[in-house]
Amino acid sequence: MDYIRIPLERIGVLIGINGQVKSDLERFTGTTITVDSKEGLVTIKIVEHEDPLKAWKARDIVRAIGRGFSPKNAFKLLSDEVYLEIMDLNSYLGHSRRTKKRIKGRIIGFGGKSRRIVEDLTKTKVSVYGDTVAIIGNLEDLLKAKEAIELLIKGSQHSTVYRMLSSYRSSKKLRP
Repeated sequence: MDYIRIPLERIGVLIGINGQVKSDLERFTGTTITVDSKEGLVTIKIVEHEDPLKAWKARDIVRAIGRGFSPKNAFKLLSDEVYLEIMDLNSYLGHSRRTKKRIKGRIIGFGGKSRRIVEDLTKTKVSVYGDTVAIIGNLEDLLKAKEAIELLIKGSQHSTVYRMLSSYRSSKKLRP
């Protein structure tokens, strides 16, 4: 049995209209999910005779939804080649609200441009929510997106980060 706490404002997204998201998640992962909507506590219990790895996938999907991803993007984690990485901005920046706001602005960019470029060049999905930045993608692309975000956190110019990502994308296209 797994317990995960997600923000109260994300409970509705996890449950979905008429409980559809929760129902699909249970069906695809062979789990039973209980949601305490007052506390934000989600309990994931594996159904007998099911693959324990599916419960792990269910946990990651719940965490992804809790970190701001749409169910559609979170369900990509059902694939064996897709992973979730959650970066805690507090571990990079401390607890200064002002600094975190500025850095989140750098990661998102004007009108979401910076986040969109990172997503496009790495073929990942990025969510900036609360004090975290979460990434969904295959392992190699996810690690490159994380590297780009870390460079933005450290103050690298956007153009430098974009060039690095463009070079990565070009080299990846050349591989057999």
